[in-house]
Amino acid sequence: MRTTLILLTLLLLAESATAQRLKVLTHDSFAVPEAVVEAFTAQTGIEVEFLSGGDAGEAVNRAILTRARPLADVLFGVDNSLIARAIREGVFEPYLSPALGGVPEALRFDPSGSVTPVDVGYVNFNLDRAFFETSSLEPPTDLTDLTKPAFRGLTAVENPATSSPGLAFLLATVVRFGEGGSYDWLDFWADLRANDVHVSAGWTEAYYGAFSRYGGDRPVVLSYATSPAAEVIFSEAPLNRAPTINLFCQACAYRQIEAVGILAGTERRAEAEAFIDFMLSPTFQASIPLNMFVYPAVANIELPEAFDLFAPIPQGSEVAELPPETVEAHQQRWLEQWTKVVMQGRDPSEVR
Repeated sequence: MRTTLILLTLLLLAESATAQRLKVLTHDSFAVPEAVVEAFTAQTGIEVEFLSGGDAGEAVNRAILTRARPLADVLFGVDNSLIARAIREGVFEPYLSPALGGVPEALRFDPSGSVTPVDVGYVNFNLDRAFFETSSLEPPTDLTDLTKPAFRGLTAVENPATSSPGLAFLLATVVRFGEGGSYDWLDFWADLRANDVHVSAGWTEAYYGAFSRYGGDRPVVLSYATSPAAEVIFSEAPLNRAPTINLFCQACAYRQIEAVGILAGTERRAEAEAFIDFMLSPTFQASIPLNMFVYPAVANIELPEAFDLFAPIPQGSEVAELPPETVEAHQQRWLEQWTKVVMQGRDPSEVR
């Protein structure tokens, strides 16, 4: 009898310990200081284990493929371009955090509550300040400038089939130029190709390989609105101005909103809710800019000085965004059309 009671006690203790552990599936770019995670554990008693799932698209795919037996309790990194498929596949359990009131309505891209916005970033072109200051060429002020003879061979982008910023910019061109008009998004890409645009597989190759600031020959590179601030923050010598400049113009900056959701089937529902609430807390939100180099989703979080000085948030018509259901419905076709026009040199009229 005594042995039985001891075994039962041990089993209950083990179950209790397990209940206080949470697994979070993330993309490779997720970064948060250990001290912030420790603060969550100190407040709640819940330990957090992070599982890297590749880039954002790969992480979502892993969650979809393993939804019958989830790898984790929570998924962070699904964005407004990926959410429609994830919802259709039944990946998430809805949850409306009491802290959601701090997130502006414009960032709440999922009215069903399947996911909770955590941060927001903007994909746009960065310009090499030194190149334009030492050449007779004025910096571009619009996307259409990049198709002009003066900018031939000066632009680097990422492949939308293999790169998140590449896909964001493809979507931005759909917003800016539309489909089926006298000059649509495919015509713009055909002109970029004719103007010798460089296409890299991913952001690192484009920014640190093709960009003229790092030894390449392209002074216009597709990157992020926060990249100028990052250049200042990571500079070995103090800088009083950023060496790169953001190109903001009509529909130049595509808004990417990253979110977190509770994976369907989790046995750690209460712990998952607690972690999502924590991700919207000032402690977590204030850690976002200098660790993931995007902006907090919660309003009125104080930004680092370098962000205020060198990474202003694009406004109004400068911002491009498409409804998640539109992206879901057309993304595969757009990627196929883009590949035929840009990588194979087909005429846009042949692939529409």
